[in-house]
Amino acid sequence: MRGTLVFDLDGTLAETAPDIMGTLNVLLEREGLAALPLEKARELVGAGARALIERGFKASGRPLSVEKLDELFAAFLPHYLSRIAEASFLFPGVEAALDRLAARGYTLAICTNKPEPHSLALVEALGVKNRFRAIVGRETFPFFKPDPRVLLETVRASGGEPTRAIMIGDSKTDLDTAKAARIPAIGVSFGYTDVPMAELGPDRLIHHFDALDEAVESLLAA
Repeated sequence: MRGTLVFDLDGTLAETAPDIMGTLNVLLEREGLAALPLEKARELVGAGARALIERGFKASGRPLSVEKLDELFAAFLPHYLSRIAEASFLFPGVEAALDRLAARGYTLAICTNKPEPHSLALVEALGVKNRFRAIVGRETFPFFKPDPRVLLETVRASGGEPTRAIMIGDSKTDLDTAKAARIPAIGVSFGYTDVPMAELGPDRLIHHFDALDEAVESLLAA
């Protein structure tokens, strides 16, 4: 085993904003508000469904009570699951990179704050579920990112060792989780973050999955 590569899901492996924003817009329109453009996803998506709803309604000029937020969150999850991959897709180069790295002996895993049923349904629909030794969602363990324990447990569930692991993600949350776990991190520049990944200071930065192999090798060599 050469090492364990742990990927975030939304904004890292897959462009999921169209289906996530589509579900948010269903809720907004039910409440008499206008749909938000897909371009808003970069500043709204990335912190989980509850935060997405709160941010979406705030952007529409309507604050939410805790009770209303709970109601909308309960409606969001089943609707999103029903359309989990209508318009979502893997980023360019993902499948080829996963195949190359697996062929070279790396173990692959996913650690996401997306609910576990939605995570499993998404990777199944995208045709890559069987490539990952472990798929960890928000409620898989009694803690989630940025708690470093979820990353460490993901590595262990994959049969790996934290000293030979790398986190690949698109957000500050991913980097904070990796740093707290003392695991190096590769940031992707095309994900969901309101602060550019280059400014967040990952150990390596890639702009396409074609560059992942070199970034992984250089980190493990170091």
